[in-house]
Amino acid sequence: MKRVPSVRAAPARSLESAAPPAAGGAAAAGAWRRRSLLALLRRDRVMLLLILPGLVYFVLFHYVPLLGYVVAFEDYVPFIGFVDSTFVGLDNFQHMLADSQFWQALVNTLEITLLQLVFYFPAPIALALLLSSVISSGVRRFVQSVVYLPHFISWVVIVALFQQMLGGAGVLNHLLRELGQQPIDIMTAPSLFKPLVTAQVIWKDCGWGTIIFLAALLNIDASLYEASAVDGAGRWQRLWHVTLPGIMPITILLLILRLGEALTVNFQQIILQRDAVGAGAGEVLDTFVYFHGIIGGDWGVSAAVGLVKGIVAALLVISANRIAHAFGQEGLYQ
Repeated sequence: MKRVPSVRAAPARSLESAAPPAAGGAAAAGAWRRRSLLALLRRDRVMLLLILPGLVYFVLFHYVPLLGYVVAFEDYVPFIGFVDSTFVGLDNFQHMLADSQFWQALVNTLEITLLQLVFYFPAPIALALLLSSVISSGVRRFVQSVVYLPHFISWVVIVALFQQMLGGAGVLNHLLRELGQQPIDIMTAPSLFKPLVTAQVIWKDCGWGTIIFLAALLNIDASLYEASAVDGAGRWQRLWHVTLPGIMPITILLLILRLGEALTVNFQQIILQRDAVGAGAGEVLDTFVYFHGIIGGDWGVSAAVGLVKGIVAALLVISANRIAHAFGQEGLYQ
């Protein structure tokens, strides 16, 4: 009987399993690391090229402008630049804290943010749950298309639409006059301004926000619903024990990101309606920076407000991420 010689398969080598040379010292280890890095770059060159435009965008428009916060510590004069402007230390922060308009703008910003967290943030979740329960796919796609459309409308058009509906000469007041009731101009009522801007945000962006939650709902294993139904769980029990835990990670992630914008509200939306209700109700931190910095020329105080906003936002994100980890959630980062 003829013996067939055995063929020994060569061991597969990969970048992950390759080990640095045991001998040769630090120079050999450094050369191995350089070769490994170059091999990784060559392997992933297509993906790196794809993310390059986004990386350049963030560097140019988000990280490089951070150097401008030096204005917060200077008596900045645009005509002489950063280098020649007088360094004043923390004087701009003292002026900011002593300004009553700053505190009013801070209170208004926090009230609007709280209203949007309570009413706007859960709205896309509720809408996504309603859309996912629609049996007919044609009806679901039609409703999705309709609720997505307001996101692509500018704030100028949206404010004009609300003015035509809720303004002094709008449809609502015309109907109230026809019924013999006293008209009310919601668009110019300072006490109704914060609920009004919250309702506008819900109407504009609620449908767009459902995209992420609908994708999260599709990732839930259907066998979990089948198993819970076999065990006798009703619709609300399946919602509470299967659906909500399934979308909890993405909900926590988006909530942490939203807390990072706690002191930032939509500038264009507010500036279009601020004069109608007055600065007492309509001034927020973004409009405060605009009127004091760009209009008033008080660049140092405006930069100080922006720096405080950035620091507070970073602290909120870090704190919320740690709280999420404490409750067993992944959070934004490890």
